[in-house]
Amino acid sequence: MASRIITDAEVEKLLPVGECIGVMARGLAALARDDAIQPLRTMVWLPDRSGLLGLMPGYLGSPRALGLKVVTVFPGNHGTEYDSHQGTVMLFDVGNGSTLAVIDASSITAIRTAAVSGVATRLLAREDAGDLAILGSGVQARTHLEAMRAVRRLRRVRAWSRMPEHARRFAERHSTLSGLAIEAVPTAREAVRGADLICTATSARDPVLLGEWITPGAHVNAVGACFPTARELDTAAVARARLFVDRRESALNEAGEVLIPIREGAFGPDHIAGELGELLIGRVPGRQTAEQVTLFESLGLAIEDLAAAHHIYHRALETDTGVAVELGGRRRAEPAEPVGKRPAGSASGTP
Repeated sequence: MASRIITDAEVEKLLPVGECIGVMARGLAALARDDAIQPLRTMVWLPDRSGLLGLMPGYLGSPRALGLKVVTVFPGNHGTEYDSHQGTVMLFDVGNGSTLAVIDASSITAIRTAAVSGVATRLLAREDAGDLAILGSGVQARTHLEAMRAVRRLRRVRAWSRMPEHARRFAERHSTLSGLAIEAVPTAREAVRGADLICTATSARDPVLLGEWITPGAHVNAVGACFPTARELDTAAVARARLFVDRRESALNEAGEVLIPIREGAFGPDHIAGELGELLIGRVPGRQTAEQVTLFESLGLAIEDLAAAHHIYHRALETDTGVAVELGGRRRAEPAEPVGKRPAGSASGTP
């Protein structure tokens, strides 16, 4: 069987954000049932720390998927023609190990990250939540707007960026595309004032959202920081919230929002109330009161990429999308030996 090469534009057609929310829910539930293998990711930094190469392998039992995301993260790409995240997701046949697909990772990352936030919002936000603040103006801001629209009826949207012109352009463009009146505001504090849905999707290394600004009853999706030394929320914001993660082990090794307050002595590892998958299968309770602040700390997992890639691949087969290529590994028949040419002393079956 030929392998499929699938581009970023094709990924967006095959995996809309709203559709991906269900795909992510099924994958996270499988992880919670121990029907997955999810190692910690491996990262190789460039000597000047300007960028890194990340390797994210994994196995998902339902649907059965084996693969690896190879991704580069270059924060300096913000404001250029390149996404900060580049790379590919490789999907392999679970039966024979052959390469099924090589899929653009930038689009998968943008879509599945927002879709997981959609799962968290559906599970944790109040039913009447609809006042959305987006901190950030890049790719994740766009896909998170789509995800929030898919799970809640939005009545107000405010956007903030450390570069005001970027926030203004985001608001203008996505007001037109979405039909919502999106307002660009000059400060993060103004963006979140009274908001009951907050998505932080910045490249900040230091907090842009303070706990004292968050309205009681709000739900927060923190998605921009993915290193132990970086965070978008201050200690007070995390400490006051009922905290959920995609995976405990990952959060306790990689999430600055969790690790920095633990080092400060603000709380311990047991401040994590649960994983999204545990919420999905009913193992832990979610929001407990209308006034409680809930927080989802998103790091991104290989099994999320695999669930997305599995869905994309099968949709590509159904719609004949992508380019089919032959990638090695298949044993080819050896030419038959001419009659009478067998070397002296050879025997059939001899190694």
